[in-house]
Amino acid sequence: MAKREIVQQLQKEVLSLQQSKKPVVGQPVNPDLGELLGAFPNKTFPTGAVHEFISPNPENAAATNGFLCGLLGQLMLQKGPCLWISARRTIFPPALKVFGIDPERIIFIDLDRPKQVLWTIEEGLKCEELSVVIGELSQLGFTESRRLQLAVEASNVTGFIHRYQPRGENTVACTTRWKIKPISSISGDMPGVGFPRWDIQLLKVRNGKPGSWQFEWKGGQFHSIAPQRFSIIKNERLKTG
Repeated sequence: MAKREIVQQLQKEVLSLQQSKKPVVGQPVNPDLGELLGAFPNKTFPTGAVHEFISPNPENAAATNGFLCGLLGQLMLQKGPCLWISARRTIFPPALKVFGIDPERIIFIDLDRPKQVLWTIEEGLKCEELSVVIGELSQLGFTESRRLQLAVEASNVTGFIHRYQPRGENTVACTTRWKIKPISSISGDMPGVGFPRWDIQLLKVRNGKPGSWQFEWKGGQFHSIAPQRFSIIKNERLKTG
């Protein structure tokens, strides 16, 4: 697909979504992340910034997508649609409904080459009418990440870069760096069929405090798993395993 065709497609789909579904107007949304918000300056999730997520394997990639969707559903309340760009899509659109997201409000663009993906991410981040741009790719250099950061500083769009199986964890200009791991869900006496759970590692945050937390998605919200409860669950699994 040529660059001009990509731009024309973006313009057409963004305009179409704007006409069909208008976002709620009000104050910017600060995702309800409980104690995790204490890691950010002023206890406010950095919007209008680029966030980097690293997934070394398919299990972590699935967990990362789940956590991203939880954030996405809240960030899309105040602005326009989301752009999801990849050369190898790892999300199943109907699953977005679990996180309160209408898949029709997300524009999926599947491209052939990583360079096309990176170029389209940068162009999408310049579009002020979007709420979030999610880009799936493996490699990201510092110079490339700096261009992405400059784009969001001008547009105030939030960018999520999901790096699947990168060659290394090189330095980039992103505001945060995350690693999300899955935790086995618990539902009564039937482990493995409950609500999505994650071990969240915030490895880097500009002017903030990195750390790790355990969360689950329940009732359309993030809920913190108490460390003591998490430890008990883990020990019970070791005994029964």
